[in-house]
Amino acid sequence: MVKFLNEKTDLTRISSVLSLFTLVAFHWPFFRLVLGNIEGGFNGVLITGGLGVLMFALNFLVYYLVLFLGRFVGKCILAFTFIGNAISLYFINTYQVLITDKMMGNVFNTRYSEASGFFSWSAVWYLLFLGVVPCIYIFARRFDYGSWKRFFARTGIALAVSLAIALVNMQNWPWIDRNAPKLGSLVMPWSYTVNSVRYYNSVKKQNRKEIPLPDAKIVSDGKDVCVLIIGESARRENFSLYGYGKPTNPLLEKDSVTALIADAAATYTTAGVKAILDHKPSNKLYEILPNYLNRSGVDVVWRSNNWGEPPVHIDKYYKPKELKERNPEADDRYDGILLAGLREEILSGSKDKMLVVLHTSTSHGPTYYKKYPPEFEVFSPVCTTVEMSKADPKELMNAYDNTIVYTDYLIHSVIEILRGIPQRRSCVIFVSDHGESLGEGNLYMHGVPILVAPKEQIEIPFIVWTSDEALEIDPEKKVGQYHVFHSVLSFLGIDSPIYDESLDIFQPPHKRYPPPRAYFHMREQSKNRLTCHNQQIKRFFLYPEPHLNILNSIKPK
Repeated sequence: MVKFLNEKTDLTRISSVLSLFTLVAFHWPFFRLVLGNIEGGFNGVLITGGLGVLMFALNFLVYYLVLFLGRFVGKCILAFTFIGNAISLYFINTYQVLITDKMMGNVFNTRYSEASGFFSWSAVWYLLFLGVVPCIYIFARRFDYGSWKRFFARTGIALAVSLAIALVNMQNWPWIDRNAPKLGSLVMPWSYTVNSVRYYNSVKKQNRKEIPLPDAKIVSDGKDVCVLIIGESARRENFSLYGYGKPTNPLLEKDSVTALIADAAATYTTAGVKAILDHKPSNKLYEILPNYLNRSGVDVVWRSNNWGEPPVHIDKYYKPKELKERNPEADDRYDGILLAGLREEILSGSKDKMLVVLHTSTSHGPTYYKKYPPEFEVFSPVCTTVEMSKADPKELMNAYDNTIVYTDYLIHSVIEILRGIPQRRSCVIFVSDHGESLGEGNLYMHGVPILVAPKEQIEIPFIVWTSDEALEIDPEKKVGQYHVFHSVLSFLGIDSPIYDESLDIFQPPHKRYPPPRAYFHMREQSKNRLTCHNQQIKRFFLYPEPHLNILNSIKPK
């Protein structure tokens, strides 16, 4: 063994062995996807074989370059690569995820307390045999790096093979291009390295200064409060309000809420939350709802037990730690902490208009059973393993359904708080950032690109309650996350040039208070004057501002 380790090994051989190991050990999900999406025959063989040879050649090229140019540093880079490959393969096989730039965003924004819940003993075996063992091999062997002449010869051959394979598969490029998003997310190590760069480039763009929206003004009298509850991974299918067979919404079914049909704009938290707070679909960083209202004279409060939020520029921003300090008796293990002292906070608001945002994490997997207090375990037994693919489907569903029961309680509790504050006209809007897969199609959790995502990750609940019984909501209206921005403006009586009536779930302001019917016996009409029996001239003035939509009576000249 010592003699074996002391012998120098040609770098070409080492690179070939590592490339072959990468192809065989880490890419069977890739080839499973390929074989599941191609037709048989010669073209199928050509695509499968061509992709295999292409990945071998490209990995050889990179490994050879890194080791030749980097020497010891190159060994370190390759060691981190195999560790990354092992962890990525664990997540792909366990949770059936795709390693996209969005998924890498989820990884970088996940807190340690949440991240630790994703790992099991299986992860240890993946890491040990597919990560640590190759690392030991790389560092234990002595390499014969050879000359620069050999370097250019080997890299030239690898490039020539890659180009040849690309040319041979020229007629199959449409198929490859069509499936590129999925294929690219399963290629190691390119999936997580390239997509990490893509994610941070997108973050860099988002961290630019917000684009300010046109100035808005408050045009209605009265004291109003709107509570926006942002759900996490809540899928519409499991809400009994929408016809689910299990009683997951026992409280809301008695609260006279309106359950609207809605779809998410994305399947991951950062984009979903941004869509809820944006006035329109855009990759640009426009001023989001809380910042906009705060600047417009509205009292804005944000309470969060989650992450992935756009930059929030307000004074009253609280995480569980701050809420616990202000309310020592509250339990900060669950989303109920967001309700601690909420009534007092609303009552102490110094402005007539108020927006409260509660950002929950209630249905975030895979440890659904840890997301609710024990008394909310209505359905049992529940799944307690993070390896969702190995879990009993019924137990997995029970654990998730219990999170919906807890969500039902949270929304109902907010409604009860607002009912106890009659001095403010109030409204509650609950909308989820995205849905969740629970084994359908062998998919779990979320993050599949929106263009190919299953309905379980797209279909979300959109639940509305208001103390104003005269405020009409069309229950048949199909809505989305971008409806939130304009509906909140409408409810609070905020006049803005960017208000879009088509994205308002409430009856538009200029239609809420129609002028009273009047029947006049006309005797004459001249020069825009209407004369009636009481000798008064009545005119209707319809202004864009709701508070000016009044019937004016004046005496004739």
